[in-house]
Amino acid sequence: MTLLKRYALPLACAMTALLAACSSAKDERRVPTPLVEIKPVLEVGQVWKASVGKAGRYLFMPVAVGDAVYAAGVNGTVAKIDAKTGQDVWRTKLKDDLSAGVGSDGTLTAVGGLKGSVYVLGPDGKQLWTAVAPGELVSPPLVGNDLVIVRTIDGKVIAFNAQTGEQKWTFQVRAVPLNLRVAAGMTFAGNQAVLAGFPGGTFAAINIQTGDAYWQAPVSFPKGVTEVERINDVTGAPSLVGAQTCAVTFQGRLGCFDANSGRPVWEKAFSSDSGLAQDAQVVAAGDDWSVVNAFRASDGTPLWKSDKLKNRQVSVPYILGRAVVVGDFEGYVHFLEASSGELIGRAKTDGSAITAAPVLAGDTLVVQTHDGDLYGFRPR
Repeated sequence: MTLLKRYALPLACAMTALLAACSSAKDERRVPTPLVEIKPVLEVGQVWKASVGKAGRYLFMPVAVGDAVYAAGVNGTVAKIDAKTGQDVWRTKLKDDLSAGVGSDGTLTAVGGLKGSVYVLGPDGKQLWTAVAPGELVSPPLVGNDLVIVRTIDGKVIAFNAQTGEQKWTFQVRAVPLNLRVAAGMTFAGNQAVLAGFPGGTFAAINIQTGDAYWQAPVSFPKGVTEVERINDVTGAPSLVGAQTCAVTFQGRLGCFDANSGRPVWEKAFSSDSGLAQDAQVVAAGDDWSVVNAFRASDGTPLWKSDKLKNRQVSVPYILGRAVVVGDFEGYVHFLEASSGELIGRAKTDGSAITAAPVLAGDTLVVQTHDGDLYGFRPR
């Protein structure tokens, strides 16, 4: 059984809906913090806007490769966009509606369709092959190392030969009774492994040749009495900087591990339904209340905590030089000083939620909104 993450409502309301209908009365604890005027330290200029169509009840994340950004919408649109100009390099309209996308290595591009269909497009945007995964796809495919790797909502990871579509292997951890319906990403660790987190709090490094685990480690353990209280899924994509990889769970912990052995480096009690970002100095994540936290990457020492965006349903963060960048439910993009958490910049999009992490393509920061608009910004 899965639990739908509703982008227009707090996750707590979606959880309560399993047991009873959410009350129409407003929970004052969940009222979004009003935005206040700030004196921008970081100027952020919009340089272009494009569109790929709405996300519907799914989460679509853009992918940057070099100076190009790849994006998709639920209506079957897949596009490669020049991040310098915002113009299409190519645009394809698939016959199927989409539920997952997009993944690309700059040559091949993959998306997931309804009922588990996997579509792979060539360097010109034309469809090369299609396959079917054994389950619903809501997470973006991972493309690279001659593989197209997808994952189903129940945690199966399936690898296909990137040229032929032949299935190579399947990896699966033990199923849990209830899990979040979130887009849990995957990350390549060089040309040896793929890093992925799973429902139940498990984190694994999977051999990309065989599908066997190099290691498995718990980020956190389920706790509580009811099935809802025991939801403990790894959310977002694992980060990887050097030999350190980090992951975060819902109702659990944020932890960093040695990517070669799976040995824990540090951990903190934490809960996030979106994910984290990491660079050489900082690990940043928004918690369930959209309070943005930053930790020292080397040892987990808390650096700062900002409640200025509390209950604004912040997106997965992106660390851009001196700034931690997040979107919110009203389509604002916020820039927080990485060393202090102070708000130093803000930009406006179309007013719909930004739930996916921003990406950097060349010198352009790109965000995708729930209504399917892509915005190119250049901070200065």
